[in-house]
Amino acid sequence: MSQALRLWVETSFNIVYLVVVWWIVLLMWQRRSLVAARDRKTADLMMLAFFFLGLGDIGHVGFRLVAFALGGLEASVQLLGRRLMLAPMGALATAVTFTFFYVAMLMIWKERFKKEYGPLAWCGFALAAVRFLIMTNPANNWNSLEVPQDWSVIRNVPLMLMQLIAAFLFMRDALASKDSLFIKISVLILVSFACYVPAVLLRDRVPLIGMLMIPKTIAYLIIALISLRALFPKKANGPAR
Repeated sequence: MSQALRLWVETSFNIVYLVVVWWIVLLMWQRRSLVAARDRKTADLMMLAFFFLGLGDIGHVGFRLVAFALGGLEASVQLLGRRLMLAPMGALATAVTFTFFYVAMLMIWKERFKKEYGPLAWCGFALAAVRFLIMTNPANNWNSLEVPQDWSVIRNVPLMLMQLIAAFLFMRDALASKDSLFIKISVLILVSFACYVPAVLLRDRVPLIGMLMIPKTIAYLIIALISLRALFPKKANGPAR
């Protein structure tokens, strides 16, 4: 598969994904009043998590589409006296909001299982701060299509560790409480992790491996769909408690 075809396949898939994820977020918003009282904080945080995910991908997909319309991924715009390339700015937006997605996931864990933040959860929050700090380094070369492989790995390691922490916390406490929804969510996070790691580590050497981002994204869509079904009913389940 040529690079141009791969880019179009990824972009077309991302457009469909973006439509679906925002449709789910809107359904979550519409059904908020029907959520059981015991689930309201968890549901609101889940909606916030997918709002972050969709917001970042609006930048990622939208900026790519505008760049294509202006002649290709190399397209740039003038902003505050600087030339900014659109496609890399979209990638930066996704990197920021994807981190907030996992911050929200840690908050969901605390609320769902009525836990206090322990060393592992605080480590997750610290990893988010470390990732943001790493992302400020000019060596990331955000305003270029040439992404330094070493810095791509460095800034993604904290996120990978956040994924593992969230999956572990969900799995541990969901198994203990027989919470089938969050057992499924923890498995899907691990599936996305298994796709994300080789895509980050090997994309420069094996460009086609970047296609693993598609099943990774599908895993998040499934999380959104099963959360919608489990937490946001179509009809009220009885009086609020």
